[in-house]
Amino acid sequence: MVYTNYTKIEKTEDITLWLKENLCEERYIHSLGTMEAAVELAKIFNLNTEKARTAGLLHDCAKCFPNEKLLNIIHNHIPGIKECELLNYKTLHAPVSAYLAKNQFGVEDTEILDAIRWHTLGRCEMSNFEKIIFLADKIEKNTRNLDFRNECLKLLQEANGLDKALFKCFESTIKSLVDRKLAICHITIDVYNNLLESLGRQN
Repeated sequence: MVYTNYTKIEKTEDITLWLKENLCEERYIHSLGTMEAAVELAKIFNLNTEKARTAGLLHDCAKCFPNEKLLNIIHNHIPGIKECELLNYKTLHAPVSAYLAKNQFGVEDTEILDAIRWHTLGRCEMSNFEKIIFLADKIEKNTRNLDFRNECLKLLQEANGLDKALFKCFESTIKSLVDRKLAICHITIDVYNNLLESLGRQN
């Protein structure tokens, strides 16, 4: 049997059906948009479009699980999770989505799994593939703000554009977390600071 889309699921339609049954409608539409944006960005940066398609489609596959279920999977099946990653319930789904991508859908490619794993918090020294999946999640056109999307796309045309667009996303995310009085994992702060320093050196 030949598997498609870097999974062990024979038909892509079977993946989308699972997502439709396990995500709310808005999150399902967002996932399809992220898949499209990931492919769009992969083409711009000459990265593997099929990997991008898979990562974008599956990045939020655990998003609608109850927090209790997410925490149960994390504590019982995902080693190495830091305490700061558990501070904000909105980011719990990322490591669980990577876990499901591997164990539910048979994804073995570490580049895909890492991109899903870090698409919420980010991490220092992200690969370009991880960066485009992070960015695709924020600028897909189905559910995200189109003005923000267009600003990021304009930044991509500049020198160091990927990092500039990424920095804009982290800046926006941190502001949103502060406004909502939600905890911010220090990993995210470290990425923000590293990007700020790196872009400052490059200008």
